[in-house]
Amino acid sequence: MRRIETANAPAAIGPYSQAILAGNTVYVSGQLPIDPASGAFDAEDIQGQTRRSLENIRAILQAENLSLENVVKTTVLLKNISDFAAMNQVYGQYFQGVCPARAAFQVAALPKDALVEIEAVAVKE
Repeated sequence: MRRIETANAPAAIGPYSQAILAGNTVYVSGQLPIDPASGAFDAEDIQGQTRRSLENIRAILQAENLSLENVVKTTVLLKNISDFAAMNQVYGQYFQGVCPARAAFQVAALPKDALVEIEAVAVKE
């Protein structure tokens, strides 16, 4: 197994990696909507936070010469399940055609009081 890291996504804020490559599978840790340049949220609404979380995933995958088209599974954690439709609208701009499998859950709380956190699994072909 090998760690994947990029300065184009937020640094890990704990004892974990941005992503791990194991065989031909990339496991991307849950991405909060943190702007890697400022270290802060650059949006307060669910749509902006969803966009930033997905851009962070994209940046991590690009570090391994992959794209969102390589993603086979995502998990979306929402602070409020009533944000599902607005999150889904932005999510659909990033995944089209054969979309990855997905689970979405409401959780009691997310780090830094984020509205969303998204993790992904991608496969190298």
